[in-house]
Amino acid sequence: MTGTEGDRRTIRTAVVGYGLAGSVFHAPLLAANPSYSLDVIATSDAGRRAAASSRFPGVEVVGDGADVVAQAARLDLVVLATPPGTHYPLAKAALEAGLDVVVDKPFAVTSAQGQELTALAGRLGRVLTVFHNRRWDGDFLTVRKLLAAQALGTVTRFESRFERWSPTIAKAWKAHATAADGGGVLFDLGSHLIDQALQLFGPATVLHAELQARRSDERADDDVFLALRHQSGVVSHLTMNALCAQQGPRFRILGSIGGFTKNGVDPQEPYIAAGGSPLDGNYGIEAPEWAGLLGRDGHLDRLPTERGNYPVFYRILAEKILDGGAQSPLPLPVNPEDAVEVLKIIERARELGVK
Repeated sequence: MTGTEGDRRTIRTAVVGYGLAGSVFHAPLLAANPSYSLDVIATSDAGRRAAASSRFPGVEVVGDGADVVAQAARLDLVVLATPPGTHYPLAKAALEAGLDVVVDKPFAVTSAQGQELTALAGRLGRVLTVFHNRRWDGDFLTVRKLLAAQALGTVTRFESRFERWSPTIAKAWKAHATAADGGGVLFDLGSHLIDQALQLFGPATVLHAELQARRSDERADDDVFLALRHQSGVVSHLTMNALCAQQGPRFRILGSIGGFTKNGVDPQEPYIAAGGSPLDGNYGIEAPEWAGLLGRDGHLDRLPTERGNYPVFYRILAEKILDGGAQSPLPLPVNPEDAVEVLKIIERARELGVK
């Protein structure tokens, strides 16, 4: 049962984890949406506890996910922004405690865990979804619009990249995480790239996979290339790299009558990290100089990027929960079965992976 604020029902929410995901994505998006009350933040790190209390005065800050589950009777929703290896046990405990659950990507560390959580949510009548927020990147929304308009004709090749220059591993858990723990760039950036490719072109099989650990302290992978063949006939080339000194195009798409090339990365994450709010008038708007190129060599036009819109995820979720939750016919922002398919691609890639 949701709480009330005047005559308006609110979704009483806890965020577990206050690293990048909790502090830059979930907590600001929830605080900006009046359908939610951000009641609890859980983090065991003293510095993050202080930062959470400073940015969100009045929010209770507790030690960990167990402290949140213990308060399930006064909450409606828990958001898990913790390392991947904790997603399955924390989500299971939260569902069994009667809470609806948002899990940050990757959904779990195995597809079997994801399937079990999905089935459990169904049996218990709880809402369960996965934060594949990159479905609302401005550049991805631009690509979806182009494809819907058939502006490229029949698409044959889709290239998508997330590349960074991160020679040192900054997060302690990542420095110690193996692939079995959910570590590595394939689980991290790869979850986004695979989800986007499947959303655009449908089910796929893995044609080829290359997984490398370039950094001396990397225990999983930090340089990955996947080739997928979709049932639709499109071939996707997905590149993710944490040690990339020169980055390639974010997207390059080739079709029968034209192509599209887009450089740069969606600005929503750095904007909020710098202290901006999703409520700001210029939130999600990309600078004009990053516009993509549409057409053929010699006949190229600049195509402005659609406005990015991460807040849509929590708007759709609120509509679902307030309309009756799992019993509502309204859609989820992300179906957890989609996230399971992403995990299956990751597992197959590891089976085939050339090192």
